[in-house]
Amino acid sequence: MTSPDLGASQITYASAGVDVEAGDKAVELMKGAIKATHNTNVIGGVGGFAGLYDVSALLKYRKPLLATSTDGVGTKVAIAQAMDIHDTIGFDLVGMVVDDIVVVGAEPLFMTDYIACGKVVPERIADIVRGIAAACEVAGTALVGGETAEHPGLLGEHEYDVAGAATGVVEADNLLGPDRVKDGDVVIAMASSGIHSNGYSLVRRVINHAGWALDRQVSELGRTLGEELLEPTKVYAADCLDLARYEAAGVHGFSHVTGGGLAANLARVLPQGLMATVDRSTWELPAIFKLVAQLGNVPQADLERTLNLGVGMVAIVDPAGADAALARLNERGMTAWAMGTVGAVDGSLSGPDFVQGAKGVDGGAVHLVGNYA
Repeated sequence: MTSPDLGASQITYASAGVDVEAGDKAVELMKGAIKATHNTNVIGGVGGFAGLYDVSALLKYRKPLLATSTDGVGTKVAIAQAMDIHDTIGFDLVGMVVDDIVVVGAEPLFMTDYIACGKVVPERIADIVRGIAAACEVAGTALVGGETAEHPGLLGEHEYDVAGAATGVVEADNLLGPDRVKDGDVVIAMASSGIHSNGYSLVRRVINHAGWALDRQVSELGRTLGEELLEPTKVYAADCLDLARYEAAGVHGFSHVTGGGLAANLARVLPQGLMATVDRSTWELPAIFKLVAQLGNVPQADLERTLNLGVGMVAIVDPAGADAALARLNERGMTAWAMGTVGAVDGSLSGPDFVQGAKGVDGGAVHLVGNYA
């Protein structure tokens, strides 16, 4: 083997594009926000090889079931990067993860995050994590650990992606799901805060096709297009758990409206043989969804199987508890309304307004009727 030329310039980790000191600075900048999410169950501080969480409280459960979920925020990060605003994308990440867990009635206990970037800019990484931590506080979830990885040559200097995972617990007797849903149940919608974190590949394609810039003021939105597109995902965890524990509401199930749209996600939590009839006339499409439809001439069926169209979470409740459920949600500042009912599947139905099973789940069906208000 030829000996290296000691007089030649040396190759270091830093010259290869990885700045360890910048990573350490990012950790220092985010420490306070992370610690704010910690309760007495979190063991140790920030920076350990593993996050530790004391689960002694599970001893009070008769049969605790652990629930876990992992997700990212898709191409919405491209909007954050284009606008150079990074302290809101964390809400999108937490919402996508913890609100899947509460669908089964589980309380999210702790969460970890992962950030991959082309170059560690400490202030930018700290902004991302501060957003994650702030959303964890809203959800009542501890942020116990995470990882920031610098990938020069794979990602551009200003590019990054985020992902996360969370673990929760539910008493087996309180597990929510299709087996609890009954004929006659009422379907309650909870308003979304906007597009949330799904369908941005479609939205970005429409915006680019129309030639609209993110700093364009849009009168229908009352702000710039970029500000609307970056609106954080609403985190429903605390409101859903409160409703599930409110006996008068008679909650039988939840559905988190993410990729696939309302019908596909609602069908996943219905049992075989039952169908939710959802009346579109019970709500008006928020302006951003109308705008996407108009700018891209997007067919309604495509909108409905891609975007949430104003409904971010759904509760399925006993008919006797519907009024109580709505009152409870309204008391907590949630915009909610009855959007439909559950009944027997009509075997004669077909077409884009009818969904039978979805996402690999051979469950119930959803029939969308009427026109949006």
